[in-house]
Amino acid sequence: MKKKTIHIFGNPLLDFDNLPLKLAPKLRKIFPEIDFVVVDPNENLKPINKELIIIDTVDGIKKVTLLDDLEKLKTDKIFSLHDFDLAFNLKLLQKIGKLKRVKIFGVPMKGDEREILDELVKLIKSSLPLS
Repeated sequence: MKKKTIHIFGNPLLDFDNLPLKLAPKLRKIFPEIDFVVVDPNENLKPINKELIIIDTVDGIKKVTLLDDLEKLKTDKIFSLHDFDLAFNLKLLQKIGKLKRVKIFGVPMKGDEREILDELVKLIKSSLPLS
């Protein structure tokens, strides 16, 4: 079975948006069978077999949460390229037929790093078929 790829988003300069980046080295040790790839969410996302698996910071959640329904992702009106966000990008990929499945492991902006890592590990194990 081919390795799964999980895309990790975050901004190393912003404390409220860098926890996924801090967790990446630990996740690589826990899950050597998964490729964890740090990606800028504004880059051209390339689904693998029409699927994207993402770890990203999500505003307004208290615990690690799995989001797998694009319809539940909020998109704002697009007035310029500055308004082009991840939700819009994912919905666009879906609309043009390049994306069929998405799993976003949402990490809260604040909380105990160890607890968040434990929650994330449990959710990955229960949500992804691993070899």
